[in-house]
Amino acid sequence: QVQLVESGGGLVQAGGSLRLSCAASGRTFSSYAKAWFRQAPGKEREFVAAISWSGGRLLYADSVKGRFTISRDNAKNTVYLQMNSVNPEDTAVYYCAAQSTSFDGNPSSWNYWGQGTQVTVSS
Repeated sequence: QVQLVESGGGLVQAGGSLRLSCAASGRTFSSYAKAWFRQAPGKEREFVAAISWSGGRLLYADSVKGRFTISRDNAKNTVYLQMNSVNPEDTAVYYCAAQSTSFDGNPSSWNYWGQGTQVTVSS
């Protein structure tokens, strides 16, 4: 069993930066792929970024490529999302996910989810 707890959300001005963290419990953390998704009010949950268990394979949504960076520290059981050059369209609840049946951006492929952290970008 894996439990995921996100942190680092908050209010940021457009053009600013924010770093989200997702701390995991469970002894198999290092063997799981991890991902970030987000969900804005009235919209479906959408894929943001994913990282393989080794960190050697990365996947990004087109909307965040070049602005967001996903990384992980298996020694700390933590995955990060560095968000740069944010804009109001990035406003959403951001969720951490773990252990995918398929390394892709489909939410149904991911088995474990955190409770989410709110990110609000002001214009």
